[in-house]
Order: sequence, then C-alpha cells, then structure tokens
Amino acid sequence: MAGLIKAWVHGWALSRGVGVPVAEPDGYRLDVGRPGHRVRYVLAGTGSVASRARSLTEPGTWLKVSGPREEVAKTVPPEWEVGPPEYLMSAPIALRPVMAAPEPYRAELVGDGVVTDVVVRAPDGSRAATGRVAIAGGTAVIDQVVTEPEHQRRGLGRFVMRRLDEVAVAAGAERAVLVATEEGRALYLTLGWTVATEITAAHLPEEN
Repeated sequence: MAGLIKAWVHGWALSRGVGVPVAEPDGYRLDVGRPGHRVRYVLAGTGSVASRARSLTEPGTWLKVSGPREEVAKTVPPEWEVGPPEYLMSAPIALRPVMAAPEPYRAELVGDGVVTDVVVRAPDGSRAATGRVAIAGGTAVIDQVVTEPEHQRRGLGRFVMRRLDEVAVAAGAERAVLVATEEGRALYLTLGWTVATEITAAHLPEEN
C-alpha cells in the first residue's frame, strides 16, 4: 500500500505541475499554491487525522486520507468539508492491441514523455474526452480522465484508458495507479483495475 500511495503522490505532483512531495511521518505534503488548494497533505492512514485537522487552520488546506469516509467525517472538526468517497486503484500494465478512436472521433497525444495527454476531438474540433498519464519511476499515474457530458456512453472513456495504457507501456511502466470517483470506479473495474483502499478528501474552504 505504501508503494502505491508514494507512486500516486509523486505522479499527481508531476501531472499537476506542483513541487516535489515532501515526506512527512504520516504521509506527504504537497505545496500546491493555487486558489482554494494551497497545500495538500496525503495521509497513509487515519491515525493522525484528528491531530492534523486540529493543527491545520489555513483555508485552502486539503487532506487526502487513506481510510473510510465515515471515519474521517467523525474525526475532523465541523469547519472541514468532507468529500464523497474516492478509491485508490491499481492495475498491471499490459501490451494490448492498438485501439482506434470510435468513429467519428479522432485522437491525438500531447506531451513531453513524462506527462502525456490523450485528447479526443469531435468532428467540429471540440474536446470530447481527455486523460493524462504521468510516469513516476516504474509507475504510470492516470489523472484527469474526463468525457464531456454530450459525448458520454460512446466508448470514449474506455478508449482513453487504452491509449494511456499504450503510452505507459512505451515508457516502460510496470503498473498503473489512479484515484477514482464512485462513477469512475465502475468503469475501471470492468477494465481489470482493483481497489487498494478508499480515499477520503477533506478541506478548509476559502472564501471567494
């Protein structure tokens, strides 16, 4: 589990263009520095949630906790907003037959070899679906997989994941990790991914 969390944290930092994660006794700190998301603490368990939540008071502070939502929700003070359940998932990297984009869509790869985006475009050139992979060590970290509402249920999510897998194979990655929403988990389970742990997000909101 520790290895999956480490890979996800470092890959997420690459994907989002933030600084190198700083190891903490209970996980990692990432200085994100963006409105509403100033700093993020990724905790490897729920044991330190109470002390962290009491000591962290700056709006825009986030916790990402490996643990059940109900446990985190009853532990943090009321000023913390707790998000819906998410899931850290993993899958082995496998070489599969190349998949073409579903008609009438076309796909392109954009990236630098460390972070690569799959962009699927509709016939009018608009973005229909996207996904990103960041290579951290021997692990491919999948991030920001989105299908626009008007293009859903056309196989684009499955196609994006396959193309990201191809990029990961070419980069020499041996496994892939991601954090999925409840909806995303259903798709990834059908693609051979397994759930490693529930992830719970909590944050101190900033005023607009």
